Amino acid sequence: MKTLVIVAHPNIAISRVNKRWLRELQGQNQVTVHELYATYPTGKIDVQKEQELLLQHDRLVFQFPFYWYSTPALLKEWQDVVLTYGWAYGRPYGTKLVGKEFVLAISIGGPEESYQVGGYSNYTTEELTLPLQAMANLTGMKMLQTFKFHGTVRATDSQIDASAKEFLGHILHRNLGAVPLYFKRA
Repeated sequence: MKTLVIVAHPNIAISRVNKRWLRELQGQNQVTVHELYATYPTGKIDVQKEQELLLQHDRLVFQFPFYWYSTPALLKEWQDVVLTYGWAYGRPYGTKLVGKEFVLAISIGGPEESYQVGGYSNYTTEELTLPLQAMANLTGMKMLQTFKFHGTVRATDSQIDASAKEFLGHILHRNLGAVPLYFKRA
């Protein structure tokens, strides 16, 4: 299975977690790492190149830090311009992603207990990522279990190293369970 990891971190050089996850991916033959901010420093995305890249892979991973309960801006822009009507969704020709697998890999500054009803954020990560789940549903991708690493702000080097190993195992796992979606594709 060929896996495309789209990394969206606006300042990967200072990231302890996402930079370490990238190092863990080095040398993995079936993994293509695609750093959006390094590839598109001006924000101008080559739509055709991105669509061709998607077609070459079976599993798509969005790797990003959780910014304001969402993705960094360039990843949202990527979705807006790459996942076009008539290509990624919309009948009869918008079926290019149907059947591909989709995984979120999210680094989260706050502790896990903050992301629940009654917690600091008052919502679960699953609730906050509903737009990404809906995107997977609309494009016909199979949403798989999200990889989350909470508490990145206070994480030790050994915790980050352990998360990198878990991250690699998670995104390469052949039998990741599908996530029950709130929305069903028509």
